[in-house]
Amino acid sequence: MEKKFQTIYDLLAREIQTEKIKAGQLLPSENELTERFATSRETVRKALQLLSQNGYIQKLQGKGSVVLEQDKLPLPVSGLTSFKELARSMSQKVETYVSSLSSKEASGITQQLLQCEKGAPVWELHRLRKLDGEGVIYDKDLLLKEIAPGLTEEIAADSIYDYLEQDLGLSISYAKKEVVVEEAQAEDKAIMDLGSYQQLVVVRSAVYLEDTTLFQYTESKHRPDKFRFVDFARRTK
Repeated sequence: MEKKFQTIYDLLAREIQTEKIKAGQLLPSENELTERFATSRETVRKALQLLSQNGYIQKLQGKGSVVLEQDKLPLPVSGLTSFKELARSMSQKVETYVSSLSSKEASGITQQLLQCEKGAPVWELHRLRKLDGEGVIYDKDLLLKEIAPGLTEEIAADSIYDYLEQDLGLSISYAKKEVVVEEAQAEDKAIMDLGSYQQLVVVRSAVYLEDTTLFQYTESKHRPDKFRFVDFARRTK
C-alpha cells in the first residue's frame, strides 16, 4: 500500500510538471496542504522534503516553498527510486522496452561487480527508456538469479522493485553510486536517440538488500539535455 506522503508528492510533482503550479510561484502553505489532503502536517512535510530533494521546490525561510524551473527532469542521486516511481510524476509519455534478458554464469567482471561466487546464476538485462518517443536512457543490469528467480521481460518492463518488494517480500535498503560523464559508445548510438550528442551521463549503482546482500549492479546512461541530477544534503556539526 502506497504511503500517503508519496501520493501527495506524486500529485504535486505532476502539477509542477504540467505547469498547473508554475515556476516562481509559492506552493500552498503547510496548513493549506494539510486541509487539502486531509492528513497530518508531518505527512505534508515528508512530501515537501521529497519535492525539495528531487529539485521541484526550494524552501525559503519565512516565506514557504517556491517552485523551481523544470527545464530538465530531476533525477535523484541519493534516493533509491524505481523508474516506474519517477515516471508517475513526469508529464511526458514514458515507455520501457526490454532489448534483452538472458541468464549466464558469473565470471570475470560480472563476478567482480556483483561480488558473488564464480558460476553463480546471473540475469543480464538491457532496457531502453523512452520519453515522448525518444530513447534517452539506456539501462544495463546484472542481478543475482537466486534473488529474482522468476524475472521475466514483462516484469522488467514494468518494475523489478515492485516484483521484489511486493511479490517476493524483500526489502531493498541502500545503494552505492557513482556519476560520471563518458563518450557515447557504438552500442549507445545504435540503440539511443542521441542526435548530435556525443557524451552521456552515466550512473553506476550497486544495490543492496536490507540484510546487506548485493543483488544488483546497474549502469544507466542518460542523454544530458533531458535530465538534471539532484541530491539532498544536510549539514552536520
